[in-house]
Amino acid sequence: MTASLRKTLIEAGRILAAEGQGDLIWGHVTARLPSDPERFLMKPARIGLEEMSARNIITIDLKGEKVAGAAPRHNEVFIHTEIMRVRPEIQCVVHTHAPHAVAFFSLGKPILPVGHHGAVFAGWMPVFSETTNLIVTPELGRAVARTLGPHAALALRNHGIVTAGRTIEEAVMYAVTLETACKTQLLAEAAGGPQAVTESAEIEAKRGRVFRADMYRSAFEYLARRAQRRKS
Repeated sequence: MTASLRKTLIEAGRILAAEGQGDLIWGHVTARLPSDPERFLMKPARIGLEEMSARNIITIDLKGEKVAGAAPRHNEVFIHTEIMRVRPEIQCVVHTHAPHAVAFFSLGKPILPVGHHGAVFAGWMPVFSETTNLIVTPELGRAVARTLGPHAALALRNHGIVTAGRTIEEAVMYAVTLETACKTQLLAEAAGGPQAVTESAEIEAKRGRVFRADMYRSAFEYLARRAQRRKS
C-alpha cells in the first residue's frame, strides 16, 4: 500500500510541474498514510515537484516533525498538518504557486463560471488574506484551515493556492482545474470582462457530469501518462 501511495504521489508531482505549477523548488504535496492517519508522506524541500522519488520522499507527523527520510522538510508544513488535523477525510493536500491563480486573485474578483472549470469554484471559493507571507507556524496553518473550512480549495492572496482531496488524484485535479479556471477568466478580463457566464441552474449539472470523482481519476491518469511521455 505504501509503495503504491508513493508512486501516486510521485505522479502527482510530475503532473503539477508539467502543468506549470512547479515554480522551481517551491510547492509541495502530501499524502496521508492509511495505516497511520497521523502521519503523511511529503515532498521534501530543495527539489522540484517532478524530482520526487521513492527514496527522497519524507514522512511527517501532525506536529510537523520529520519522522522518516533524510531530506529536509518544507517550512510550510503547517498548511498540511493543520488541514489534516481538522479534516480527517482529507488524504492529500497540495500547495503551489500557480501563476494564473496568483494573478487572478490579486484582482480581488470572484471566480465566475466562464467555462466548465470556473463552474467548479463559482460561489464558494475562499481567499486567505491574513498574510501574504509564508505559512511557517502552526497558528498560521490553523488560520488557513479555518479559511478553507469544508471546501476543497482556497487561494492564498499574492502567494498561491491550496487544494485538499479525499484522494491524491482529487487534490491534484482541483489544483489543475483551479489554475485553468483562473487562466480562462483572466483572458476574459483582458478582453473587457465576461459578458456571458453559465446560468446558476446549469452549474450543478456541470459539476456532476464533468467533474465527478471517476472523471478526475481518469484525467489524473491521462496527465500522468502525458507527463511520462514528455519525460521520455
